[in-house]
Amino acid sequence: MNISKHISYKEAIRSNTAKRYGIRNNPKDWQIENMRTLAEKVFEPLRRRFGVPIRINSFFRSTRLNKAVGGSSKSQHVKGEAMDIDDTYGGVTNAEMFHFIKDNLEFDQLLWEFGNDKNPDWVHVSYTTRRPNRKQILKVVRKRGRTRYLPWQ
Repeated sequence: MNISKHISYKEAIRSNTAKRYGIRNNPKDWQIENMRTLAEKVFEPLRRRFGVPIRINSFFRSTRLNKAVGGSSKSQHVKGEAMDIDDTYGGVTNAEMFHFIKDNLEFDQLLWEFGNDKNPDWVHVSYTTRRPNRKQILKVVRKRGRTRYLPWQ
């Protein structure tokens, strides 16, 4: 079973943390539908635009896995509505993917996660069908040992 043309089910649920701690990370049917929608609306257009494979760091997370990785209790990863992508295998940067999503695609939340002003360490993007997408754009930084979510400028 595939989530989309370029995302296998195995890739979508893969987690080194889940493997290390023996955590089951299997989505329910409604979560798989959310994953398919996110893939259709965001991932596949991004993949078509750049024409190279894109690394997915994190897609679906069970509640237990999300807690183990220190995710927010309100994380859209648990609903199958969010993914973290990290560079491509073909030389496209996280910044290029971030700006393409920001300027061309519908999304709920888009995060420039850590990194520097030229390139984030990874990009978090979500899409929902439960309500209108917020198009919220934030920059996530560490200041004095604390994680801060700053408005995108």
